[in-house]
Formats: sequence, structure tokens, C-alpha cells
Amino acid sequence: MDAIAPRGPDGSGLVIHGNAALGHRRLSIIDLSQKARQPMVDADLGLTIAFNGCIYNYPELRSELEAKGYRFFSHGDTEVILKSWHAWGTECVKRFHGMFAFVIHERDSGRVVMARDRFGIKPLYFARTGGAIRFASFLPALLKSGDIDTSINKTALHHYMTFHAVVPPPHTIVNGVKKLPPATIRVIEADGREEDTVYWAPPYQRDPSLSKLSSTEWRDLVLDALRTAVRRRMVADVPVGVLLSGGVDSSLIVGLLAEMGQKDLMTFSVGFEAANGEKGDEFVYSDIVAKRFGTDHHQIFVPSERLMEALPGVFAAMSEPMVSYDNAGFYLLSQEVSKHIRVVQSGQGADEVFGGYHWYPPLAQSNDVSHDYAKVFFDRSHDKLSQHLNPEWMTESDVSFEFVDRHLRSPGADTAVDAALRLDSQVMLVDDPVKRVDNMTMAWGLEARVPFLDHELVELAAKIPPEEKLREGGKGVLKDAARLVVPSEVIDRKKGYFPVPQLKYVDGPYLDMVRDALGSQAARDRGIFHQDYLNQLFDNPSDHITPLRGSELWQVGLLEMWLQTQGI
Repeated sequence: MDAIAPRGPDGSGLVIHGNAALGHRRLSIIDLSQKARQPMVDADLGLTIAFNGCIYNYPELRSELEAKGYRFFSHGDTEVILKSWHAWGTECVKRFHGMFAFVIHERDSGRVVMARDRFGIKPLYFARTGGAIRFASFLPALLKSGDIDTSINKTALHHYMTFHAVVPPPHTIVNGVKKLPPATIRVIEADGREEDTVYWAPPYQRDPSLSKLSSTEWRDLVLDALRTAVRRRMVADVPVGVLLSGGVDSSLIVGLLAEMGQKDLMTFSVGFEAANGEKGDEFVYSDIVAKRFGTDHHQIFVPSERLMEALPGVFAAMSEPMVSYDNAGFYLLSQEVSKHIRVVQSGQGADEVFGGYHWYPPLAQSNDVSHDYAKVFFDRSHDKLSQHLNPEWMTESDVSFEFVDRHLRSPGADTAVDAALRLDSQVMLVDDPVKRVDNMTMAWGLEARVPFLDHELVELAAKIPPEEKLREGGKGVLKDAARLVVPSEVIDRKKGYFPVPQLKYVDGPYLDMVRDALGSQAARDRGIFHQDYLNQLFDNPSDHITPLRGSELWQVGLLEMWLQTQGI
């Protein structure tokens, strides 16, 4: 519980019933009273819950449950989950609009229930030790408890080095810790039997009843669904702000909130020093949006020395090694934002849902989606990996390609683009952008909500023909919607990223830090990487850039730095 204290700085609780113990650290967002403290016990129903997240439609569900005769002692969403489980069993999760991970213990049956939201926005890790199972929302919390097998999971290592650091569930980089997949509810009986139910898997196929819709009609449907998604995520007993990058996605959220009459809306942008001629901020665009909608705007500039000082904290905040430079950006942004506000909306997910990445258009003509996807997304081939890892760390087969191939070729996607969007929104998004935002915001007790991952919005987007999404270099239908809300100069420009140039071009003190980690006794004892490969990286870091413009040196160095941060 001490390890997750930053995620819940407002209180703590522990409940033990027989062979079950639930602990919780609280971040007070809804029902700030002690009646909503956790773990929450409903003595009448014999249920105890530990819950992380937010159920946005809890008031409607509460009314429905009250009509069925349930009486409530609190005013928040936690108790609604308990009553919903009692009323509807495993079907309850289908009714929830929100982000959540929860564990319920039934006093009378001894049964334990674990569930995770549709996109895995909220994490749920677990470890089996002897006859016990432990769980936490943060992997290092399980390591703190000891008695965990911390040997490296070779399948996860292959994914990390190949599938652009995405490690799909149930794997994590250590053998002794697994993660519950998204959109899954697991029931563990008192005798240890388990049953998983996957409760959401939208078809990426055309709906015949929508086949005659024009681009304008798709635009209007998307805008209506997004309005609903943004409105849902305003539910809170504290103010809600926006992380404003200056891109289309976050700008659209700000515009819709302003349209709804949101007053004194706080917005936050972060920028870094330039490096190698690459600009380190997008302030010009975030300023346009903040001015247009009259927000209370906070512009945060991070000098190089502050970035360097923050990196140990960034590594410690990671539940798993995450290679994206954005981690440092979100960490430092969240540190500042948390001084002003407790909840923000963020534009994560729009690219995966509406086809914003550069690898989607070429797939429109693909006759071999798996190989074509791997060509643009994978950091290295299985053969190349065998030249980078020492032999004992290699898997026998190309497990990353096999996983991706299996997912892309499974039924339910009409085209290669549909299959890639499904893979990215249900796998890549979960264990890269979404995990990054959760880890870095919650490190400072800040809750981030992601309206583009409203499941009804995503179900609609999955039905939209790929050509509507791929227009205008990607996100065509979303840009059409945005033109009705935000200034055109934010839309009609080259796609931006969350730039942290100093980490892309590893040199100076960053190179020294990585060299020290990979040259340490712990790294030598592990012996994961070929020494001659490391020497090549050290000699010319900027010559070794992955297809997605990532630094190979930062990737291998970050893995080692994360392991050492966790004492592994």
C-alpha cells in the first residue's frame, strides 16, 4: 500500500475477512465523504470491494438499482458497483460506462471477482504465490511484498524488443507477475477454480443499415457521440481540466467543453528544449486554442536539466518498462497540473480509433496485412533480434509476429485497415499510450479521463468505412467534425507528437546515464544483450533508430534502468 500511496494520497484502508485481505489508497473525486472510503464493505450483501477508476453513468445505474429495492449508504460510484454485482452478476460490467479495475470478495461464498474495463485504462496486476493470489494496480507494489519470481519473461522480452515495447496480457517483463486482460471479468471460486468472461469485442465491420451514409452524416454521428463522451467525463465533485497538446484531439475536447458552457476551464501544455534541430514544443497551437475558448491556460516549459533530474522518478512511476519519450513529458506535466487540479481529460486514443497513424494508409492496398503491419510497426525482425540478444534470451519461435498475425487474421474485421485498427485499439493502445498516461498522471495523484475511448464512440468508429478515416492523411472524419468546433489552423497542419527531443537523440548526460546502466554489474550478470551490439549503439546512437523513429539505445537502456529501479 505504501508503494501505491502516490496514486491515492487522500486516505487508506484495509479490510480482512478470513482468507481475503483488501487494501486501498484513495484519490477523492466522487463523494468526498468518509462514507465512500475503501475498501467498501456492504454488510447486508456480504460484499467487500477495492476499486480504482470511475463509473460515469453511476447516477443512472443507482436509480435503476433503487427501483429494484436496493438501499444506499453512500453517494458515489463504488457502492453502485457492489449493488450491480449483486443484482446482475457478471453481466454488470456491460452496463458500466467508465474506466475501472475492481476486486470483490463475497463473504458467504468465498468467491473473488476481478474485472477490468474495456480498454484496460485502469491496470490490474496479479501474482500467484503458493496457494495465494495477490493483486495490485501497480506492478512494483507486488514486488514490494516479496516472494515474487522476478526472472525475465522471454516472451515479454521478445515483445518489448520487437512489438515496439508493447507487452500484451497476460505477460509482463517478470515471470512472477501477470495482468488481467482488458474487457475481462474473472470469477475465482473458493476452491480455486477460475472462469474468465470477455464481455466486449466490437465488430470492425460495415453495418448494412448504415451503408448509404454520406461523409457529412458520418461526421455528425461522430460529433454527437464525442459530445456525449466528453459530457460523461465531467462527472466529479471536483473541477475537471484538459491536457492541451495543441493537436486536433485535445483541442476538440476543449472546444466541446466550451460549447457546453464550461466556465474557468483550466488547460495545460508542456514543452521541452529543442535538440538536433527538432522543436520541443507545440505552444503556438495550444495558445491558439486557449485564446479562442478563453481558458485558464498554463504553459509549462521544461529545461534540459529538469528533465534529467526527473528521469529516476519517471522510471519509478512505470509499472512496466515503457520506451516512449512521452513518459517524461506526461510525468512532468502531471506534476505541475496536480498542483492546480485533480482530474483532467486527455486526447489519448483518437489515432488508434480514427486512423491517424502513418502506417494505416499503406495497409489499404495490403494483401498480406501481418507482414505489412510488422514492416512499419515492429522495431526489428526475429532474425535481427537474434543478433542483438544473447542466445539464452531468445524464444524458439517469432512469438511477436505469431501474436500479431493471429490477432490480425481473426474474424470480425472487414479489411486490412480494420484489422490493424482493432489490433492497435485493443492491444497496442492498452499497453503503450493508455498505460503511459495512467502511470504518469497517477504518480502525482492526478486522474486522466479519455473520451476518445468511450466504448459507444469506438463501436461507432469501428463501423465507419476505412476510407472515411484515412482521408486527409488520417482521421478525416474526425477532422471534419473538428472543423465545426476548433480553429482550422490547428487542424490543417502536419501531425505533431509529444516531443522530447533530448531523449530521441541520446547524447551528453543521457548517453552517460544509459552507458552506466548497461555497463553495470547487474546488467553484465543478466547478459541480455550482445556486447558488440551495445558497442555499436554507444559509438553512434543516432545511427540506430527504429522504423517508428525511436532510439534503439534508449530502448535497451530503459529496460535495464527500469529493472535496476525495481531492484531486479
